[in-house]
Amino acid sequence: MNYTIRKMKQSEYPLLADFLYEAIFIPEGVTPPPRDIITQDELQVYIRGFGDRPEDICFAAESDGKIVGAVWVRIMDDYGHIDNETPSFAISLYKEYRGHGIGTELMRTMTAELKKRGYKRASLAVQKANYAVKMYKSVGFEITGENDDEYIMIIKLREG
Repeated sequence: MNYTIRKMKQSEYPLLADFLYEAIFIPEGVTPPPRDIITQDELQVYIRGFGDRPEDICFAAESDGKIVGAVWVRIMDDYGHIDNETPSFAISLYKEYRGHGIGTELMRTMTAELKKRGYKRASLAVQKANYAVKMYKSVGFEITGENDDEYIMIIKLREG
């Protein structure tokens, strides 16, 4: 599959609402939630005012002129929040583009950008049953905490 990874343009940030919905893990056999679930405050933290802060960073995956995936970070009080210096990840791809290495490349691109900007680490929260746990581990994330449903994972970007 041909695709490119590039910085997402500010004019494309409204697409993050679609990718936020796509990022919701839906186990096999479970009915997807209604689309308006993303209007809840605990999910809006990922996208509301995105681009207003210098630590808001986003990359897009593009295939045949269409944005098919995105990875974005910001320092926010989300499910994977560690502290106010650690960016939290969000990533998703449209279903038909999953399993082709695009997510892995998006993650690698973002971790390289965060290293370049001097961040010490980044975090994310992921449901334990989510197949993406394996991919997160493959790019260097480690499980550092958990609750009944989710892992908290951190990647060290530099020593210190």
